[in-house]
Amino acid sequence: MPSIDEIEIADAPARWAGLGFRTDGERCEIGGVAVRLSGAGTGGETGVAGWSLRDLLSEDLDGLPTRLSSEPARPPALAHPNGVVAIDHVVAVSPSFERSVAALRAAGLDLRRVREEPTPAGAPRQAFFRLGREILELVAEPEEAAARHGGTQRPAFFWGLAMLVDDIDATVQAMAPHARPPRPAVQPGRRISTLDRSAGLAFPLALITREQELAA
Repeated sequence: MPSIDEIEIADAPARWAGLGFRTDGERCEIGGVAVRLSGAGTGGETGVAGWSLRDLLSEDLDGLPTRLSSEPARPPALAHPNGVVAIDHVVAVSPSFERSVAALRAAGLDLRRVREEPTPAGAPRQAFFRLGREILELVAEPEEAAARHGGTQRPAFFWGLAMLVDDIDATVQAMAPHARPPRPAVQPGRRISTLDRSAGLAFPLALITREQELAA
């Protein structure tokens, strides 16, 4: 099964350290994933700039910047001072949902399910691919948004990350005043919080509880 080795974020390490993440230069290990905080790109790029995956059949992921990694899987890192323990899922958006799903499956990604219900933000469908401990959530771009941004011929693109936490109330407090109060997530039995723009991150970041938190 393909798994995530590294994710490159075009963001400043100091911003992450200020939010309670443990950093070592431009490196930040979250769960079993190495996050490389490369700063803004030469062209001013920000956000999720790319990733490397193990055990791929192809690096063609319908436009998602991808490299094949031969690095062995690493053990999970310790929880961060802010309470983040792992990456729950990576979010990507596709203006051509079926095309992207086909490309990801052809590259060896494990499609677990397709959700045919709209998200609170209006995305009509989502596909979920298992990548080791993490999930890739592929979101269908709404038709009007796709038309407004250049049509369905555009490639898929990364959008954001969701981090797994054990105690979301404590993490929200640790990231105050940037984290919003927790609310029920789309996934039953889980709660989620999102960070405001005041956090200064170059991409949307969410915090989410484990599945059993509210079921206990």
